[in-house]
Amino acid sequence: MIGERGSSVVEFALVLPLVLVLLLGIVEVAVVARTEIQLIHAAREGAREAAVSPDTRRAVVAVRSALGEAGRAARVVVRRPAEVGQKTTVTVSLRHTIAAPIFGGFSVDLRAESTMRVER
Repeated sequence: MIGERGSSVVEFALVLPLVLVLLLGIVEVAVVARTEIQLIHAAREGAREAAVSPDTRRAVVAVRSALGEAGRAARVVVRRPAEVGQKTTVTVSLRHTIAAPIFGGFSVDLRAESTMRVER
């Protein structure tokens, strides 16, 4: 009994790094998913603006505003035909760098697209 007293501490020390890496991985997946949801929302905002205004710059501003700080790094493409009833498309692309140094700092390219009919 006395010789086994420290074994639980050793086992904990061996398992803790694996648990931390797993937890960090889950957090990083959640951050990427949140960023993807923000891109989808921003693309919708831009498409709505492009549907009601012929000025495509207003759609780009709407996208960048919806993204906040990440909006500066985002690439926004607006395709808007002049005819009412045609489809306008806003595509938003963003490169998201994984913040955890344990994963090597690689990047993930995220993209969202939204389409609406031109109203005016």
